[in-house]
Amino acid sequence: MKIGYPCVNETLDCSSSRTFRLASYSEERLIETVEQNLACLRQILKYNVENGLLFFRLTSDLVPFASHEVNQYNWQEHFRMTFRRLGAYIKNNNMRISMHPDQFVVLNSPNPQTVKNSVAELVYQGSVLDLMELDTTAKLQIHGGGAYGDKPSAIQRFAEVYQTMVPDAVKARLCVENDDRTYTLQDCLHLHELTGMPVIFDNLHHECINNGEPMREAVQMAAATWQTEKDGILMMDYSSQAIGERKGKHTKSIQEQLFHDFLAETEGLNMDIMLEIKDKEESALKALKLAQTMGRA
Repeated sequence: MKIGYPCVNETLDCSSSRTFRLASYSEERLIETVEQNLACLRQILKYNVENGLLFFRLTSDLVPFASHEVNQYNWQEHFRMTFRRLGAYIKNNNMRISMHPDQFVVLNSPNPQTVKNSVAELVYQGSVLDLMELDTTAKLQIHGGGAYGDKPSAIQRFAEVYQTMVPDAVKARLCVENDDRTYTLQDCLHLHELTGMPVIFDNLHHECINNGEPMREAVQMAAATWQTEKDGILMMDYSSQAIGERKGKHTKSIQEQLFHDFLAETEGLNMDIMLEIKDKEESALKALKLAQTMGRA
């Protein structure tokens, strides 16, 4: 089992998601910002390797405005060797990488422009993983989208967009995650049947909305959608409910007893866990230590 956290390291004094206002876009500004972002990413990856955190989610903002029409610069060629070196470091240290496009990526939107923009963003993020020369166990995760008053039709629309508009290179990396309001594990399994996409499992979202599946059974059902040779083992997001907050809000720090109980409940099941917990690497280090004492990592 690999354990990790998303995007931001709060120990290091740098950010891999620096950006700027669209109104101040220039190629010089873009190049300078991407250089800073990739230099910081290297520091984060080094920190993670040194501390045994071998699962990491890259920020969507490595290349500002990468999928926006304003950006016509060939940043892929400019930074090709930098991305390749980062990818070599990742592979040499047996890390696993993912990306999670923002909420504006909605493949089943009734708005054609939203769908077009969504596909462009997926192409950008997939190209980052391709430039790093990572295999298809490095994944892009998205949500099912909206129901728009007719979830069966929305699911069908998702599948149609997937089949007709999403490039094969993106399809090879794309996964769908159950959310906390609309798309249950069962809905995602239906999308898997229609598209072949693996299902990323989120335990907190499953607690918020489900079809009655016990946690261990739910993990097993999601894991069955992953073809180990090309997809790797199950990726999942883990968090717990923030006390006194709205349903589905992530806790600030890991509740170690709850994480222990989850690991005990899923004993014998193989997965890589992304901790969606607000204090990032601090909780990830605690989780790793706990998993190691239980023989899971």
